[in-house]
Amino acid sequence: MLGLGSIIGTGVFISLGIGISMAGPTVLPAIALAGLVAMCNGLNSAQLAANHPVSGGTYEYGHRWLNPSLGFVAGWMFLCAKSASAATAALGFALYLAPDHQIPVALTTVALTTGITLTGMQRSNTVNTLIVGAVLLALLAFVTLGAPAIGAHPERWQTALQSGQFDQLLPATALMFVAFTGYGRIATLGEEVTEPRRTIPRAVLTTLALSILLYIGVAWVSLANAENEIVSLANLAESFAGPTLGKVILVAAALAMMSVLLNLVLGLSRVVLAMGRRGDLPEATAHIRLTSSTPTMATVIVGVLIAGLVCLGDLKLTWTFSAFTVLVYYALTNLCALRLKPKERLYPTWSAYIGLIGCGSLALFVEWRVLLTGVGLIGIGLVWKWLFNNCAPDEVES
Repeated sequence: MLGLGSIIGTGVFISLGIGISMAGPTVLPAIALAGLVAMCNGLNSAQLAANHPVSGGTYEYGHRWLNPSLGFVAGWMFLCAKSASAATAALGFALYLAPDHQIPVALTTVALTTGITLTGMQRSNTVNTLIVGAVLLALLAFVTLGAPAIGAHPERWQTALQSGQFDQLLPATALMFVAFTGYGRIATLGEEVTEPRRTIPRAVLTTLALSILLYIGVAWVSLANAENEIVSLANLAESFAGPTLGKVILVAAALAMMSVLLNLVLGLSRVVLAMGRRGDLPEATAHIRLTSSTPTMATVIVGVLIAGLVCLGDLKLTWTFSAFTVLVYYALTNLCALRLKPKERLYPTWSAYIGLIGCGSLALFVEWRVLLTGVGLIGIGLVWKWLFNNCAPDEVES
């Protein structure tokens, strides 16, 4: 449920619209291709987390199976990518509920979500499960009621596929790949999972399989029912099923954004916790409150970082930026998986090669400005690591 809560929010209600506006019907094979790359990444994230179930995800795997610098780059890229995704979720929530007051509502939502996260994992998971259940029911209603248009208007979703218009396939795949990476929350929470070697792989694979089917279904129905540009799923639902379904989808979208934001704050705070433990961030970020088993300072810092990105107020910018940084992060995940010993390996080596090549290739198809910004951030991160570790040796040793 945590994995689904991280995937079916901004991906369905924001990213699909951006993908369709970019690639039209070509978004369907883009979703399938992105899902394939994500599945390979998911297999490798699962086996890494099963072998090393600690908070921090690829930041920790990089330190164990690669080297400290690459481990740091993974953690740094995760913070950049998922903070941008969290800002997108907060802005998306405000866009659906209060478009005229987008930034103030988004900031309030970030504060509320951070407060819920501070109460502990169990309460956060309960809230997430209720939200995910409601959103899934709403999306199933959308797909079911909109499905007749697939056969009635095949020209709306077949044109680009039949004419071979695939020039936007890889850029759209890179964009859609970000939508599937919510399964990473499962790995970053590995320290708090019972029987991680059994639970994490099952959770990752089940999450991805359900998400791929749901994304294709929603995209297919959206293309078949849209006569013009898709403004939002709520408006589209109202056009073919009336105002009731439109309102249901509107509420579901807002809830889904809240769920994504909640899960991202959980995942990000655990990576900050791991970086604090290793001395790559101030020691205070490694403190855990015993009453709720929550990294309080790490969670607050994450909330402030997301709030800062929310102030940019640009949905497409924050989502596109997260595309490059998250592709770098998962390329390093696959590189870690290639270093697993035979007895540690749960899945074939070829899945890691496909994931590594897929992430590396797709990273080259994001907008060049975003690519340069991402490379610059990697450099800034490494400078921070060098300065921080050299200026605070006692803190690092502790």
